[in-house]
Amino acid sequence: MNDYFAQILQFKSEWLWVLSVFLVVLATVVANFIARRLLARLAHKLGQNDSQWDDVLLDAASRPLAWLIWIVGIIFAADIIYAETNTSIFLANDTIRDIGTLVCITWFLLRFIKGAESVALSRKAESGIDQHTAEAIGKLVRLAIIITAVLVTMQTLGYSISGILAFGGVGGIAVGFAAKDLLANFFGGLMIYLDRPFQVGDWIRSPDKELEGTVENIGWRMTQIRTFDKRPIYVPNSVFSNIIVENPSRMSNRRIYETIGIRYDDIQQMDAIVEAVKDMLTNHPEIDTGQTMIVNFNAFADSSVDFFIYTFTKTTDWVKFHQIKQDVLLKVAHIIEQNKAEIAFPTTTVMLPEAATSK
Repeated sequence: MNDYFAQILQFKSEWLWVLSVFLVVLATVVANFIARRLLARLAHKLGQNDSQWDDVLLDAASRPLAWLIWIVGIIFAADIIYAETNTSIFLANDTIRDIGTLVCITWFLLRFIKGAESVALSRKAESGIDQHTAEAIGKLVRLAIIITAVLVTMQTLGYSISGILAFGGVGGIAVGFAAKDLLANFFGGLMIYLDRPFQVGDWIRSPDKELEGTVENIGWRMTQIRTFDKRPIYVPNSVFSNIIVENPSRMSNRRIYETIGIRYDDIQQMDAIVEAVKDMLTNHPEIDTGQTMIVNFNAFADSSVDFFIYTFTKTTDWVKFHQIKQDVLLKVAHIIEQNKAEIAFPTTTVMLPEAATSK
């Protein structure tokens, strides 16, 4: 009888570790379930406020946290198995746990950066960040996180980071000399993203180069511009560091600057014409009276006496501007006609001597 009970106790002690493994796995399942329920309830509660950052944080943490719980639980169960069986396959438990934890943290950070990028774009009116700047900053931050995670992983696996960094420094110098134009274009693109002299959809031009059109794409190496005759132009980003770039899309107003001449015979009507044109511009609904407005007699020209118009429209739209300009010029012509004057055109007067005419 004593031998029978001894065998039962020995059997129980041998399989006690199996029960421990089962309990650890069960605890992992329960912990994962509880964590998901807590995150869901917390997300529901925080979703009632106006802040989007807590939603981004919870969404970024949900899936990595679940995987982290599973990794910790499974590795803990594997440690129990290793302690009982001494199987060599479980020697890497600590390394797997460290790398798994690092992967989950990296995954969380990448998801958070992506969510933060979406929030910044949804609030670009408040933050002042356009789509391409947010995307560029997001890419740089994600790249830095990935590089850091790779280096820490290599250190965890037993590789010397100092040697890798030293080799990378020497290799970076060689690559820098070999691909200096490529790097110049890369940093040129980075400056475009950060300084934002223009963005996709803007009309730009350069007085230094024969360059004018609408920006269609800003890449890391080159910018694509569509000219007004629909030809694509691909400009290396480094070029923008050395030229002047005008951005008419960001004009506050468009200018009407015209010189108009009337005949010398009508110079007596000049003062009335100038005053009438000024009144017309002041009362015109599309003219911005808050900007500089000048209507003055300007010069005695060869075939005319000239006055000029200097004013600004409220719109910056190119097509609408020309419609307004046409309306203004037609009204000026009507004012000149109402004052019984005529718009001058180039003429030549031949003066003959009196003796020649008498004969």
